[in-house]
Amino acid sequence: MIVKSLAVGPLQANCIIIADEATKKAAIVDPGDEPDRITGTVSDMGLTVDIIVCTHGHFDHMGVVSDIKKETGARVALHTDELAVYKSSQDMAAFWGFSVEAPPEPDILLSEGDTLAVGGLKFSVLHTPGHSPGGICLYADGVVITGDTLFQGSIGRTDFHGGDMEKLKQSFRRLMGLPEDTKVFPGHGPATTIGHEKKWNMFSEEFLK
Repeated sequence: MIVKSLAVGPLQANCIIIADEATKKAAIVDPGDEPDRITGTVSDMGLTVDIIVCTHGHFDHMGVVSDIKKETGARVALHTDELAVYKSSQDMAAFWGFSVEAPPEPDILLSEGDTLAVGGLKFSVLHTPGHSPGGICLYADGVVITGDTLFQGSIGRTDFHGGDMEKLKQSFRRLMGLPEDTKVFPGHGPATTIGHEKKWNMFSEEFLK
């Protein structure tokens, strides 16, 4: 598996490129900004993008989905419970003083337990609400992409529309049940591991009681 993380835009959201090394088929997860940098990186790596995945619908994670889809022709996927948030991304961006293009209609609406194929890789779709209603994580082969559900040392905020601390607590517990050597690629900040977060995350003591 190839995993490349790019911190993009003024909010430094991580856009994560995942690819099957054998087939060079790729997915772009959370393209929030800097579309030319993202597509340029994909091109430099010799990859073909089949799918664009939004872990959730906040503008800093999907602000350039339209640009990436136009450039690559890739299908767009997000959780069915996140559709309303995704479609209101322009309003959220404007509230924060930013402007994003209206996102395209998704091609795939995901649900808990779905499998997302990237070349020969098979990612399990984990529905992890709390930061947003339809937040998801993608898990395969010792790697989990967590969006804004889990960060190194912290978790996503729950004060946006649709946020729910109790649900986020449940999602956190679920992720902590993954093998401790699982590498975590979050929506902001550096990569970490499940084992590190079980021990050092500021919410572990409270949430894992």
